[in-house]
Amino acid sequence: MKKIFKLMLMSLLSVVISVSAFAKNKVVYVGTNAEFAPFEYLEKNKVVGFDIELLDAISKETGLEFKVQDMAFDGLLPALQTKKVDMVIAGMSATPERKKAVAFSKPYFKAKQVVITKGVDKSLKSFKDLAGKKVGVMLGFTGDTVVSEIKGVKVERFNASYAAIMALSQNKVDAVVLDSEPAKKYTANNKQFVIASIPAEEEDYAIAVRKNDKELLDKINSALDKIKANGEYDKLLKKYFK
Repeated sequence: MKKIFKLMLMSLLSVVISVSAFAKNKVVYVGTNAEFAPFEYLEKNKVVGFDIELLDAISKETGLEFKVQDMAFDGLLPALQTKKVDMVIAGMSATPERKKAVAFSKPYFKAKQVVITKGVDKSLKSFKDLAGKKVGVMLGFTGDTVVSEIKGVKVERFNASYAAIMALSQNKVDAVVLDSEPAKKYTANNKQFVIASIPAEEEDYAIAVRKNDKELLDKINSALDKIKANGEYDKLLKKYFK
C-alpha cells in the first residue's frame, strides 16, 4: 500500500512539475526599443504601437503570454543571445549579417530607408549624394549600415530618432536617414522637414529568436500566416499606416 501511495505521489509530482514547466514556457520575454513610432513607442509610460498590437494578435493565436521589455536598440540582439529576452520585435530588418547570429520569422512588414532634410536639397539624386555631408543615423539601425557604406559621409549616430531630428533642426547635421514610416510622422508634424525624392532602400522587418528556438519560431510563423489570412493584419495596417 505504501509502495502504491509512493508511486501515486511521484506521479502526481511529475504532473505538477510538468504543468509548472509548461506554464513557465508559455511566458515569452520580448525585447523592443520604444523609440520607433508608429511601430513601438511610449504612451503614458506604456509601450504601444503596431508591433505591440501584432504581438497581441500572435498571443491570441498561440496562447503565449508576451512580456515586453524596453531597451536600447543596439542591445536587443545581445540580450536575445544571452537569454535576457526570448525574442525581439522592434521594426528590425532581417539583414544577412543579423541572420548569422539569430533566426528570423517570416517578414511582417516591408519598409524603406529614406533621407530627411531641412527644406528641399536639390543636390540629392541618390543615397550616394550624401557623400560630403554630415548625416544622422540611429545607432545599430539599417540606416547606420547603409550610410556607413557610402564613402565621404560623416556619420553622426544617435540613440533615438527624435535626437537625430532635433540635431537636423539645429543644423548640426545635413540630413537624417530613417525608416520610412517614422520619417513620415516627423515630416507630417513639422513642415520644415521633407523626405528627399530619391530611390529608397527596401528592407523586410521580422521577429528575431535564438537559432535553436525552432518551436517558438514555428508558432510565430504559423500565427503570422493566420493573422494575415483572417484580416487582423490588414486592420492593423489600416489603423497605423492608412
